[in-house]
Amino acid sequence: MAMSRSSTLVLGPVPYLWEGEAWRDFYFRIADEAPVDVVSLGETVCSKRLHFFDPHFDAVLERLEAAGKTVHLATLALITLERERRAQDKLLAREDRVFEVSDLSALHKLKGRPHTIGPLVNTYNAATARLYAARGAQSVCLPPELPMTSIARIAEDAPEVSFEVSAFGKVPLAISARCAHARAKGHTKDNCQFVCAEDPDGLPVETLDSQPFLALNGVQTVSHTCNVLMEELAALERHGVRRFRLSPQHCDMVGVAQIYRGVLDGTLAPDEGLARLREVYPGVPFSNGFIHGAVGAEWIDAA
Repeated sequence: MAMSRSSTLVLGPVPYLWEGEAWRDFYFRIADEAPVDVVSLGETVCSKRLHFFDPHFDAVLERLEAAGKTVHLATLALITLERERRAQDKLLAREDRVFEVSDLSALHKLKGRPHTIGPLVNTYNAATARLYAARGAQSVCLPPELPMTSIARIAEDAPEVSFEVSAFGKVPLAISARCAHARAKGHTKDNCQFVCAEDPDGLPVETLDSQPFLALNGVQTVSHTCNVLMEELAALERHGVRRFRLSPQHCDMVGVAQIYRGVLDGTLAPDEGLARLREVYPGVPFSNGFIHGAVGAEWIDAA
């Protein structure tokens, strides 16, 4: 059965450090080939990475908008330095843009201006979502750790809010003022030498028993598994969710977007979509435990 064609497919910001030209070419291909409606563009993890893509930013922005994509500019998830505060103030001064808020330090500067709430901002109840909407938020992306029961209750209690759910990507778990990624490779944060670029999908972290556990992404910690909501999309739509987020990973994201668009449009069965997704992103275990109220790293067969 086809789901609603009114569903919006959102591509979140690239969370990893990719070389500038690779970053540019990724978005050029997204503009030309990916069936996504909204692209959130910018650096959310580490301000030291900005100079890698700054030379290409305007060209990417122009290419995406020329292709009919709605582009939101994402803010940093953690402001720790004065230069980062100044950079954010300069970014938010662009009156012609809609921003995706990644941290509350940006929220108070956007009161009354159109913006969206990203998944890095905690939204755990309907009252909070309504407050964001009253301040100008056009949509709210709920945190990926929420179970379906909580998502349904929040959406039911705040029907006036446009809700978004993360449907693909490694789960952001924590962010720090220190860089464990640099430390793991024998460097300090101030002299990191951008070693996170060596791990375009994050640096795997194992337990003492040599079991894959997490992944380091600069100052951010993400899950080892990739959160995949495919068989759950129909239920989310029934609960009023109309926006679905894909977080860029080091794989064919055009292919990922095409699979999700097919499932949302009803031209591709969820089980077939899941099988194709495993071909597009091989070698990485999938998980969906959070939405089923289980351990986040688990895979629950929705059937």
